[in-house]
Amino acid sequence: MGFNTFMKMFMPKDKVFYSLFEEVADTVARMGKLLKVMVSENDFDKRAELVLELERQEHINDESTHQIFTELGRNFITPFDREDIHYLAIALDDICDFTYGAAKKINFYHVNPNDIGIRKMADLIMEATEQIRAAVRELRDMRDMRTITDALVKVNYIENQADDIFDMSIERLFETEPDAREVIKRREIYQVMEIVTDKCEDATNVIESIIIKYA
Repeated sequence: MGFNTFMKMFMPKDKVFYSLFEEVADTVARMGKLLKVMVSENDFDKRAELVLELERQEHINDESTHQIFTELGRNFITPFDREDIHYLAIALDDICDFTYGAAKKINFYHVNPNDIGIRKMADLIMEATEQIRAAVRELRDMRDMRTITDALVKVNYIENQADDIFDMSIERLFETEPDAREVIKRREIYQVMEIVTDKCEDATNVIESIIIKYA
């Protein structure tokens, strides 16, 4: 084995990891937008088609996440801490899982998403996932720190907004909905959507850890 070939074994696979994370971040943002479109659609059959597309995107993300873990086990040197790669991959995967979960519950329970709480939550999720994508795309060279830090601050603000909307939606639900079954269904949907914003904040916490160490 030549010296150059030997050294390549210990070179960080920057392009591999950054490209994979960018693919995942694109999927995260795509799913956030699809969820927004889905809750804005009044026709049940059309919503069902959008849920299927969200499921397809979630499977695409699973494949990308699996590839990240495969590369993590294959490469001795990584562009940033192995733990941070692991945690970021999990956080982004969780966003996709719970986004799909929210859409699935809406159609499974036959809940009309023409609900101010659901739609406001979907707006926040779409905005948060767009910010996640913006931050992840800057990790490759970390030259535009302003974009990253602005995105992290915005996601934190969005998560706080989601908490407030969740509380107000639950309060309104108990005050105005006489059907106990409907209360249970909508409360569960609110909870899952609020968890999506929590997972977005988890992802930004990992990104913050990375930029503190390497910026």
